[in-house]
Amino acid sequence: MPQKAHLLIVDDEANTLASLARAFRLAGHEATVCDNAAKAFDLARSQHFDLILSDVVMPGKDGLSLLADLKSQEVATPVVMMSGQAHIEMAVRATKLGALDFLEKPISTDKLLLRVENALKLQRLESENRHLRQRLGKHEIIWTGETMKKIMAKVERVAASETRVCILGETGTGKELVARTLHERSPRAAGPFITLNCAAVPAELIESELFGHEKGSFTGAAGRHVGKFEQAEGGTIFLDEIGDMPLPMQAKLLRVLEEGEVERIGGDKAIPVNVRVIVATHRDLEMLVRDGKFRQDLFHRVYVFPLALPPLRERREDIASLIEHFARQVCAQNNWKPIPFSPEAVRSLQEHAWPGNVRELRNVVERLLLLSSDGEVTPETVESALPPASGERFASGGSGPLAERVQGFERDVILAELKRHHYHITNASKALGLERSHFYKKAEQLGIDLRALRQDAGAAGE
Repeated sequence: MPQKAHLLIVDDEANTLASLARAFRLAGHEATVCDNAAKAFDLARSQHFDLILSDVVMPGKDGLSLLADLKSQEVATPVVMMSGQAHIEMAVRATKLGALDFLEKPISTDKLLLRVENALKLQRLESENRHLRQRLGKHEIIWTGETMKKIMAKVERVAASETRVCILGETGTGKELVARTLHERSPRAAGPFITLNCAAVPAELIESELFGHEKGSFTGAAGRHVGKFEQAEGGTIFLDEIGDMPLPMQAKLLRVLEEGEVERIGGDKAIPVNVRVIVATHRDLEMLVRDGKFRQDLFHRVYVFPLALPPLRERREDIASLIEHFARQVCAQNNWKPIPFSPEAVRSLQEHAWPGNVRELRNVVERLLLLSSDGEVTPETVESALPPASGERFASGGSGPLAERVQGFERDVILAELKRHHYHITNASKALGLERSHFYKKAEQLGIDLRALRQDAGAAGE
């Protein structure tokens, strides 16, 4: 079945509205009807529609005036015009005003559906092309070493399936890039890729963001809102930082995953959705389950195929390639001449701890390009742009708030102890004189993903 769409149908004849709405609903679409241009204009500005199908000749304001008003207000919804009094001049004027198509009445239901489906496909292709142009060069996964090679082999293997993937990793390791790659290499690549950061949306708004709401369903709901799941129809929805989703919302998400349908806030019907769900988190979900902060039944629904992304400090062999990629990208965006990094500067960057991972590296590369004054990034440039290594930082007193410096030191110590004990949790916690439960909590506070570290290292012991 073609992708579901929400259409606004504008016509002053009640029978025409009823028959068209029925035909589109039977074809799997959603239809809102309106009998005059003034009301249609207000609807188009306050709600989201995938396409507007409007008659031309109507009492009062006609369809061409409606089209002109929509374009003047920069309403991007495509418009298809239709008329039983069509002539060449009318069609030409409609096209000049920005109509996507012009249909002459009477038109058979099958032919109308086909023309509308084609119009929707064309609009989606144009939207995807715009999106790809905006993304060009911004969302590549760059690697040269064996660590990421193994990860990407898993990505290729699971991308072609409908399996739910849980991407694990510290902040800045590229979880959304991997999710996009999974989508783009899947059979759903032609569909939308919709994202929601669960940690960035207030608890009272997340249900509306995910499932949508009807007009008047709560204070401030001035119009219908289509949620992320409906927007992702036929494609992929990426729920980032799912470990931060409130417990009441977790129960509602579980029902959607089990039933394959959503219900808008204030709605009275279930809406089927066909989406692939990919989630990500920097937290230890198993520990959250043990602490009662994440539902065990939801955990089993989303933790089907875990992908653990290594922090940048564990894939230093990729840093040179990443520097080259980001430098080329930044110079192109700013119309700068290429600025090379000396081999010594690259080695200095490879020795940095990179607590912010790939995201931090990208920002530092841009900073270094701005600071370079002699046409090349040198070790001196790097030294001026980066804080000293952790050992030097604490030996000399360093800079920054005490809490941040203590946290950085604790993190370095725990990571070093884990590595020394081959990521065996019990042995590492004993060496540090910590109970295992305290060790887990401390690691979470410091943003250390124990599961990701152990999986990457192939550790088996607890």
